[in-house]
Amino acid sequence: MLKRYMHNRERHFAMLNDNRIVRPFEWGDEFVTERRTGETAAEALSRYSKDVLADTDSYFSLETEPEFSLEDRLYPAIASINPPGNELPIEQTEIPVLTWQSGVITPSLENNTAVATYFPYQSKRAAVIVLPHWNAKAGTYFDLCRFFNKIGFSALRLTLPYHEERMPPELERADHLVSPNIGRSLQSIRQAVLDTRAAVSWLKRQGYERVGIVGTSIGSCVAFLAFVHDARINAAVFNHVSGYMADVVWHGLSTYHVRSGLEQGITLDDLREFWLPVSPMAYLKKLAAQPSRPQRYIYTIYDLSFPINLSRDVMNALRSYKIKHSKAAIPCGHYTLGEKPWVYLDGYKIIRFLHKHLK
Repeated sequence: MLKRYMHNRERHFAMLNDNRIVRPFEWGDEFVTERRTGETAAEALSRYSKDVLADTDSYFSLETEPEFSLEDRLYPAIASINPPGNELPIEQTEIPVLTWQSGVITPSLENNTAVATYFPYQSKRAAVIVLPHWNAKAGTYFDLCRFFNKIGFSALRLTLPYHEERMPPELERADHLVSPNIGRSLQSIRQAVLDTRAAVSWLKRQGYERVGIVGTSIGSCVAFLAFVHDARINAAVFNHVSGYMADVVWHGLSTYHVRSGLEQGITLDDLREFWLPVSPMAYLKKLAAQPSRPQRYIYTIYDLSFPINLSRDVMNALRSYKIKHSKAAIPCGHYTLGEKPWVYLDGYKIIRFLHKHLK
């Protein structure tokens, strides 16, 4: 009975203000590589995937440290306890905003400036980077950042590529982050990881002794990739768990429109291969070889966007690789995690874990 109720709520929230567009399938290899003589687009992407996995440290490294700018901006405060698509403006507030040129330059000019809202605390003991979910609105996760302030941490909430002020005018949703364009999606996730690593660098420049990270949904994937490739991140919470980006898009409720485009030109097996460089499952062996760092994986039992079997596959793989970790399973779904009481339970599990390991 609970499963049926949660699934109905998931479908209800997923379809609120549903402005999803089915976009055409595109290989998009030009976003990530140049074709060699005689290569097809599929062959170029397959080669690219193999080349990346042979040296992921280079793939996710910043070529140069960016120049940062910090200024106050007026932001709407949003109650993020409301489900996505149902955020309610409360008031405007002035918040420091950090900007810099992204480590990946894309055809969308607006997207090339990375943006993060900063919630400073007087102590430089610890700071937490907060990575939102796909299509998060301006102001979401601000209350989580303020809770980190209450426990003595600073927080830096990153705006993901193609979101908010980084969204080009032709889009209503952040479609370029995860789309039926194979190469552009690869470029976008890599950009998000490099932006995250730049944020770590800025926090370290400010003198923070310890840095934590928490990512939700697609932000969880980005946080994991950054965590594996940046030893300066001392502790992490991954809020929603899946091993393969391709499988989430193919089977998830939230991405039915992306799958509809992808099915025009590709199979799931091929998509999994091409998107392996941005899939957490490809990096568990690398993580297992590193010194242990505190990491918590939170997943929801009635999730239709990150189906439960995908989360359990990751949990099994973590045990198989003997990676020390903490886990928490919450009896709700992807969207219902934003409802009371689940949002409070989720917040408690995030904050308590990072407070324990960063204080």
